[in-house]
Amino acid sequence: MKEIISTITSKGQITLPAEVRRSLGVKTRDKVAFLIDEGGTVTLKTPTYPTIESLAGAAGSLDKPLSWDEMRRIAIEDHLAEKYAKKP
Repeated sequence: MKEIISTITSKGQITLPAEVRRSLGVKTRDKVAFLIDEGGTVTLKTPTYPTIESLAGAAGSLDKPLSWDEMRRIAIEDHLAEKYAKKP
């Protein structure tokens, strides 16, 4: 067993070390699950969704449906934000 240390920020966030990300097979925007047993032991894993029905509510909900134009605009904004966030 190997222990890998990570620091919690003032916002309660942590960075998953590269070795942990590789071990889990996760990348940017992937989800991870924290499992806490009765004894307080926490396990980190990637969530699995065995059926389409099990995904219900995973993305939250909208107050009203979006039009195609609104969805396209959001997708472009997300793409540009991600693209320029990587530049120094």
